[in-house]
Amino acid sequence: MAETHVLFVEDDDVIREATQLALERVGFAVTAVPDGLTGLEAFRADRPDIALLDVMVPGLDGVSLCRRIRDESTVPVIMLSARADSIDVVLGLEAGADDYVTKPFDGAVLVARIRAVLRRFGHASGDRAGGGPPEQEAVGGVLVFGDLEVDTEGMEVRRGGAQVALTPTEMRLLLEFSAAPGTVLSRDKLLERVWDYGWGGDTRVVDVHVQRLRTKIGQDRIETVRGFGYKLRA
Repeated sequence: MAETHVLFVEDDDVIREATQLALERVGFAVTAVPDGLTGLEAFRADRPDIALLDVMVPGLDGVSLCRRIRDESTVPVIMLSARADSIDVVLGLEAGADDYVTKPFDGAVLVARIRAVLRRFGHASGDRAGGGPPEQEAVGGVLVFGDLEVDTEGMEVRRGGAQVALTPTEMRLLLEFSAAPGTVLSRDKLLERVWDYGWGGDTRVVDVHVQRLRTKIGQDRIETVRGFGYKLRA
């Protein structure tokens, strides 16, 4: 099996070298670069399996680099930030990142988060995280909710007949909603099923991804149930 290729963009020499060694020690192939412009060049040249982007890097900051990557690819992206400030977290997620890790981080935690994201992306073309088939009756694997069609076998989504481009994380989220339309799913449950968190996570990750999904499938399609979570309108 080919090594998983990680693009790591970090301007701090000590962090960059130590993290690269830690990732290589567990079997990842790592391209580590010190700035955003070099990172974009490396991304286009190497087409890595996952990108780790520090928010504050010179040349092209991590958030802008994430947007550039997302314009070209659905490759998973994890943002790294020295602060847990809402602005850093939300900007990174709104730019298209799939997850974020706050520095300083433990190497084992970072590896676990990388593997969780990679598992999620692998599952994006297979069964839902819960392990069972969707509960909603489908015709030829296609679930229909008004003008929204979710092809659970072909992993395609159409709205009003036009194809909707979703990232694998957005697709995983929609599959969870479409498997039980009308059922309220808590943020914690979505973190567990979609982000593969076996521990407590930041629910802002869920909120921003739900908002991103709404902009693509319709603002009214996913309803907020205050104090409980979200549900898909059948």
